[in-house]
Amino acid sequence: MSAAYDSHAVIQLAASSTAEHRPLIITLFAVFVAATLAITVWAGRQTKSASDFYAGGRQFTAFQNGLAVSGDYMSAASFLGIAGAIALFGYDGFLYSIGFLVAWLVALLLVAEPLRNSGRYTMGDVLAYRMRQRPVRTAAGTSTIVVSIFYLLAQMAGAGVLVSLLLGITSDAGKVLIVALVGVLMILYVTIGGMKGTTWVQMVKAVLLIAGALLMTFLVLWKFDFNVSDLLGTAAEKSGHGAAFLEPGLKYGSTDVSKLDFISLGLALVLGTAGLPHILIRFYTVPTAKAARKSVNWAIGIIGSFYLMTIALGFGAAALIGPDEIKAKNPAGNAAAPQLAEYLGGVGTTWGAILLAVISAVAFATILAVVAGLTLASSSSFAHDIYANVIRKGTATEKEEMRAAKWATVAIGVVSIALGALARDLNVAGLVALAFAVAASANLPTILYSLFWKRFTTQGALWSIYGGLASSVLLVLFSPVVSGKATSMFPDADFAWFPLENPGLISIPLGFLLGWVGSVLSKEEPDKGKYAELEVKSLTGTGAH
Repeated sequence: MSAAYDSHAVIQLAASSTAEHRPLIITLFAVFVAATLAITVWAGRQTKSASDFYAGGRQFTAFQNGLAVSGDYMSAASFLGIAGAIALFGYDGFLYSIGFLVAWLVALLLVAEPLRNSGRYTMGDVLAYRMRQRPVRTAAGTSTIVVSIFYLLAQMAGAGVLVSLLLGITSDAGKVLIVALVGVLMILYVTIGGMKGTTWVQMVKAVLLIAGALLMTFLVLWKFDFNVSDLLGTAAEKSGHGAAFLEPGLKYGSTDVSKLDFISLGLALVLGTAGLPHILIRFYTVPTAKAARKSVNWAIGIIGSFYLMTIALGFGAAALIGPDEIKAKNPAGNAAAPQLAEYLGGVGTTWGAILLAVISAVAFATILAVVAGLTLASSSSFAHDIYANVIRKGTATEKEEMRAAKWATVAIGVVSIALGALARDLNVAGLVALAFAVAASANLPTILYSLFWKRFTTQGALWSIYGGLASSVLLVLFSPVVSGKATSMFPDADFAWFPLENPGLISIPLGFLLGWVGSVLSKEEPDKGKYAELEVKSLTGTGAH
C-alpha cells in the first residue's frame, strides 16, 4: 500500500464530522503546526554548518535516529492504506505490512553500516569515491530528485485533500490554497531547521502515530474482550468471504497476472526501501556506524510493533464496520482507520469526533514529516552532488553550498505545490509505485555494486542508474496504473500494454544487469586501490566522517 493512496483515503471523511465539531479539528491542526514550527525554529538556531544542515551535526543517538527513521518510513499509507487493505482483503492485505517490515533486513544487513562509513551527506558520496565524480554525481542527484519528486507529489496531493475535506473546503481555489500552504510549511521546515528540525519533527510524529495506533488497538481488542480469535472470526464472518478472508489468495492469486503483480510489488517494496533517498540520508545523522546499525535495529522494533497493530486496525474495521460501509466511504478502503476511530469513540458523539480529529491530525502530521524528509533529501543531493561537485567542481564554500540547498528546497517546494495542485483529483498510486521501483532499479544496484564489486566502473554506474530510471518510468507510464482501468490516473484512455501495476519484476533485474554489462563492456580500468580503500572504510569505519 502506498502513500499515494492518501489523496483518496479520506474522500468522504468530512461527512462524518459535523460543522459543530469542525472547530475542534481546526484547533488540533493549529496546535500541531504551531508546535512543530516551534521545534523547527529552535533547531534552526543550532544549525550553523553544512554538517548541521545535512546530517544534524551527527549528534543524534541510535534510539533518536531509530525513532526518526520510523517517523520517516511510516507514512500515512501505513496507517490508512494498510488498515484498509486488511479490512477488505484480509490475509492478502497484511502482506503489505510484511513487505514493508522485511525490507529493513536488507537495509540493516547490506546498506546501513557501510553507507554510514563510506559517505558524508548523500548517496552520491559513496558512488563518487572510486569513480569519475561529475557524471556519477549528476546521475545520483538526478535519480534522487526524481524519486523524491514523485513521492512528494503523492504526499502533497494527499495532504491537500485531507486538510481541505476535514476543514469543509470544497472549491478548487480553496484546495489549491491548502496544497500551497502545506508546501510553504514544508519549505519552512527544511530551510529553517535543516536535518535537525526535520529529525525532531519526525520523532514527534512517530510517537504520535504509535500512540494513536496503540489507543485504537486497545479499544478494538477491548470490544472483543481481548480475544484475538473472536476478532478474526467476526471479521471473516462479516467480510462475506468466510474462512477465505483469513487465507492467502483473496487479492493476489486469482490469475497468473495478479500473482506476478504481487511478486513485482514485493520486490519493489523489499528492495526499494534500501534505496530510498530520504531513508539513506538518515544513516548520516549518527556519530558512528555502530550507531547507524543500532538505529536500524530500533527502527525495526518500532516499525514491527506498529505493523503488528495494523492487524487489530484492519481486522477490527472489517469486524466492527464491515466491507460495504468501508467501500461506501472509499472504494479502496483507505478511510477504514478514521471510520474505525469514529466508531470506537461513538458515531455522532463528541468522543467520536475527538478520536476522529486526533487520528486525522496524526495522519496530517505523518504527511508533513515524510514531506520534510523527502525535500531535504532532494535539496541536499542537488546542493552537494550537482552544485558543489559538478557545477562548482569542489570549489564551493560550506555557506554557498547551504545557500544552494535552501534555494533548491524552495524550487522543489514550488514544483511540488504546482504538481500537487494539478494532481489533487487524480489517483496518484503510480507515482509512489514509481518511487519505490526507481529506488530499487536505479539506486540499490549502484550502491551494492559500489560497495561490494571491485570491477564496477563509472559506465556501469551510469547504465544502472539511467537504465533503471528509464525502464521503471516507461513501464509505469504504460501500465494499468496510468490508463485502462476505472481506478487509473486517466480512466478514459487506454494505452496500457504492460499488464503489471508495478514494474519491479522487470526493471529491478534490468538495473542490476545493466550495471554488470556496462562494467564488463567498459574500457575503463577499475581503480582497485580505491576499491580496497573503500572496502576497508566501509567495513571498519577508518577515516569515516
